[in-house]
Parts: sequence; structure tokens; C-alpha cells
Amino acid sequence: MFTAEQRGVIAAAAKTLGCEPAALMAVIDVESAGEIFAVVKGHQLPVIRWEGHYFYRLVHTAKRGQAVNAGLANAKAGGVKNPKSQAARYALLDRAANLDKQAAYSSCSWGIGQVMGAHWDTLGFASVLAMVDRCKAGFAGQVDVMCRYIDKFGLADELRRHDWAGFARGYNGPAYAKYGYHTKIKTAYERYRGAASPASPASGMLRMGSHGARVRELQQLLARAGQPITVDGDFGPSTKAAVKAFQMAANIADDGVAGPQTLAALQSYRVGPDETPGAIPAQLVSEVQTATKGGGIVVMVAALQKQISDTAVSLTGIDASAAQTISGALMAGAGILGAGLAVYAIYGLVKSRRTYEGTS
Repeated sequence: MFTAEQRGVIAAAAKTLGCEPAALMAVIDVESAGEIFAVVKGHQLPVIRWEGHYFYRLVHTAKRGQAVNAGLANAKAGGVKNPKSQAARYALLDRAANLDKQAAYSSCSWGIGQVMGAHWDTLGFASVLAMVDRCKAGFAGQVDVMCRYIDKFGLADELRRHDWAGFARGYNGPAYAKYGYHTKIKTAYERYRGAASPASPASGMLRMGSHGARVRELQQLLARAGQPITVDGDFGPSTKAAVKAFQMAANIADDGVAGPQTLAALQSYRVGPDETPGAIPAQLVSEVQTATKGGGIVVMVAALQKQISDTAVSLTGIDASAAQTISGALMAGAGILGAGLAVYAIYGLVKSRRTYEGTS
């Protein structure tokens, strides 16, 4: 995909990040989908994507209504569809810039890294226009902007340790696994490296990209330790920042990974040895709420318990004793919930007690 000159640019940039060139090549490959430039009116320009919900927020309030009526802004992400061609996208950008230039350029993602213009200040540029000019300066400019983002948002360490899930969670957001960004990056890395990806030293530990019961427990303990954090079961950038802050205060290597030493240091914040901090009550599990349509705990008669337990075993993969215990706990009062919905609720309960640690 890359020319010899482009590979040289990437190698130099990778050196500043402290990662392998193959790792950075893989990220560029996946993020750009192989499209380095767009040709618009005979000029090579960086590829852009319009984000109308950004423009809705950033445009001058006096012009917001005009922007909405012109189809340039929408309060909802995805509310303004991107034209298929880059030429049409640049035309849309020009229309928006006529209303509010800074807001318009801040509402686009730019170049091979698809970095939002709104990050110009964080990335060290004097203005959004300066950032855009850097992207327009050529391949090296686009790589520079992307690497600034990776550095400023603390993702270089994930690249260095081949933690593809962690990197994808930080770069692509909570839905990274749904779209397989981590596996795409790993595959591209192995292609450029010419060998299998080594296992990440953080494998099996709680880190960026992990989610589930153990992450909620970690977050609850961090909150008790005084870290400002939301207990949501998603190990994202804010949880990584909280882990690093706790590690620094505890004189532990601040890598943002909740390994054995960090978890051991957090044990003093437990109320008791058998406590499960962060556990979700059954009535708050989304699948239970869906199954009962907000009606509280799942209700069923005892005659259905064995049927539901057996079905849960076959459909969710849990063992029979666990299924029997959970289905028993879901029984209350009278009335019958269909076995299918009951199993769905059981599946939600089981899932709420599991942890996905991410894959390297």
C-alpha cells in the first residue's frame, strides 16, 4: 500500500512514538481504508468526513437554526449523512464554512487518521486552520497529525505492547469490537511485519478495551480510593486515567493497566473479603428489564423453573447448577413469563457477571 518514501515517513514517525513501523503502518492502513488522498478539482486533498452533530454544537448559536435548515447540522450523531464523493463532501464543507469557518473545519475529521478538527488545540496547533494546513501539506503532514493524536491521547503505549484491543478502544471508541477494529489492525500488523503478532504483556489483565463485572469492581474500588470515575463496566480512557492516577499515588508503575500489583493495592478498599463491589442488582440488568418491560424481577411459577433452567443451559452455555440457582432467584409471586424471555433475562444476568479482557 505504501511507497518507499511513505514508509520512510512512517518509520520516522514510529520512532518518535517508540513503536514499530509495522504497528503504525497497520493503524494507518485500517483507518484510511487504503485511501491516502482525494482528488478534488485536480488537487490532492486529505480525505474528510463531515460530522453534523459537531457542527450543531460548535456553530455560532445565532446561526444554528440556519445550519439545521440547510441540512448541515443535527443534534443527533449521523443525522447529517455524508455524501459519497469527496468532492461533494468538500462542497458541503464550503457551505458550512460560509456560515462559520472555524466551526466548520472543526466539525470534520481529517486525513488518514480521521482526526477531528475540534482537537486542534489539544494537538498543539495555533488554530484549526493551522491543523488543516498541516494535513494538506502531504502525506507527512497527515501522519504528523495522526501521531500527535496518538501521543496526546495516551495510546502510544498500547501500540508499543501490541495491545490492539486497547488501542482500538481508545482510538475508535466503545464500539470498536463490534466493527472488529482490533482484529483488523492485528491482521494488518502481521502482514506488514511478516510474522505473527507477539502476545501483549498486558494480556489477561484489565486494561483499555476490557469490560464487564471485573471492570465494574475495579471502578468501584478506584472510586473509593478517591478517583473521579463512573462505574459503568467499560474500561475506556477515563478509567485508564484513574488507574494511572492511583498507581502514581501508590508508587506503582503508572502504565494504566490494572495488573496484579495494582489490584492488590486496591484490596484495602473492600468492605469485606467476600464483597463484590460494582455488582449489578438483577432488576437493573438491561435484559431483565427488557424481558419484564420494566415490571421488576422476572416472575414465573415453579412448574416452569426446570424447563427454563434446562433451556438456559443449552442456549447460554452456563452449567446446570448455575442455571437452576439463577432461575430460582428470578421466581417471585405469581404470573408466568414466557420461557424464551426468561432465558433472555438469565442470559443478561450471566453476562453481567462476566468479564471481557480484550484480545491482543
